[in-house]
Amino acid sequence: MEDLTGRTVVVTGASSGIGLAAAVDMARRGAHVVLVGRDPDRLNAAVAAVGAAGGGRTPPAYRADFTRLDDVHVLVDHLRQRYQRIDVLANNAGGVVAGRSPTVDGFEPTIQSNHLAGFLLSNLLREQLRSGRIINTASAAHAMGTVDPADLRGSRKAGVWKRYGAAKQANILFAAEAARRWPDIMSASYHPGFVRSRFGAGIGVNLMTKVTPFAKTPEQGADTLVWLAATPRPQLVSGGYYEKRKPIRPTAQTEDPRLAAQLWDASMAAIGF
Repeated sequence: MEDLTGRTVVVTGASSGIGLAAAVDMARRGAHVVLVGRDPDRLNAAVAAVGAAGGGRTPPAYRADFTRLDDVHVLVDHLRQRYQRIDVLANNAGGVVAGRSPTVDGFEPTIQSNHLAGFLLSNLLREQLRSGRIINTASAAHAMGTVDPADLRGSRKAGVWKRYGAAKQANILFAAEAARRWPDIMSASYHPGFVRSRFGAGIGVNLMTKVTPFAKTPEQGADTLVWLAATPRPQLVSGGYYEKRKPIRPTAQTEDPRLAAQLWDASMAAIGF
């Protein structure tokens, strides 16, 4: 992997788990890491951890709740004022959402927090990301769901894991379509594995990871994210879906370019573009 010294890396969902582990690792590699998280206390703790890893440099941190698209707009205002260039945007925020009640923006909360918010963030930072990278944290759980571009508001009933699977499918489709539409940006998605973290705290999944012997540490889960951020671009497949530093194939439906284009167009309409 290349040295990240001098590169600006924005990590969402950086206050715990994979996001925090990736931020710490990239700070050790010299990156200027920008932290984005929802919980103020955890975000403050993350600032201390990443600062220590980066040799005492206090990283900038911004609070944003991705179930509110207004928060994304405020975040972008701060980032645009501070950075002319962003080398890596790690769209890592998200997770399992137990409830089905629409967000304040009117969308199904799982698809908004896992996909639409990151999609909006990426589009608003399009100019800053030229010649940079977008890396989406996806999941093998994408095989459990089917995203419906015509129903981002969640009018059709689906269980919690089908909704999560659909959102993770959207992460992969977004990365693939971004590679086609934005060839100057390297985009990719990856599966981190079953990670011992706060993931799924609302429905008890995090408790299961504590007693599951094959669960990965957050550092192990973040490894492919850091690798995608630091590996020379010619060695990577833009639009690819990765696991354990290797490109793998998602489900056949998730490779469908027509579905990816439909999702892109529906997402653009949803965020008001």
